[in-house]
Amino acid sequence: MSKNILVTGASSGFGLLIANDLHKKGYNIIGTSRNPEKYASKVPFKMIALDLDSDQSITTLPDRIFKEIGQLDILINNAGFLVNGIAEEIPIELGRKQFETNFWGTIKVTNAILPYFRKQKSGKIITIGSITGLVAFPSTAYYAASKHALEGYYKALRFELTEFNIRVAMIEPGSFKTNIMENSSTTLNRIEDYNSLRNKSEKYADFIVEQGEDPAIVAEKVLKVVETDKPEFRNLVGKGLSVLILLQHFAYGILEKMILKQLNNT
Repeated sequence: MSKNILVTGASSGFGLLIANDLHKKGYNIIGTSRNPEKYASKVPFKMIALDLDSDQSITTLPDRIFKEIGQLDILINNAGFLVNGIAEEIPIELGRKQFETNFWGTIKVTNAILPYFRKQKSGKIITIGSITGLVAFPSTAYYAASKHALEGYYKALRFELTEFNIRVAMIEPGSFKTNIMENSSTTLNRIEDYNSLRNKSEKYADFIVEQGEDPAIVAEKVLKVVETDKPEFRNLVGKGLSVLILLQHFAYGILEKMILKQLNNT
């Protein structure tokens, strides 16, 4: 029997690739989007509405899912967006919105599904994090903070759900060619003192995206986690990430110099 999988944010980017890849492998996919009617005719799987900033949209999600299927086997948390810019220039309201969507929205969706997973004594929760949830870079303060927060939350949740046979895993992608920068939010507020750093950061971000790997690799990693009974919690995806994490934990001074050198040379 094919497993039923819910993929949030399945209309573009990683979410669309993941949903398409799993569909091709024979899984029954339900994708979500704020505006599913725009994409329903363009994808081979079912699309339903979900707005991570709307409590009503989230609380009604299980009823709408179970009108389509009898059981949900896997939740893949992917929906979210990027707030991009120098930390001091970003209004607190925009930073708060970053957390409301990326962190609280993801947690609320998870909590809406958990009672059903507990009742059936099975399930898998896979959340798409980011390397910035482990190592922060300039102009990503709020995004990195939201991803760090997800990392901590799901680490704890992993222990709490073990007795219910519910597995919890994070996918941590590095640099990939996606439309994340095009869909990012920023501010028109500019502090002159940061002009030099801002220009370097923007060039560095463009360089990173241009040099990024094929995002299909992330979908392949998700498939492996889907098909593994007891996956590892942290699943890094991308070149050189293991070394980067090692530097983060044991030689941060070296890592800091590397980042600053790349910024200045971009």
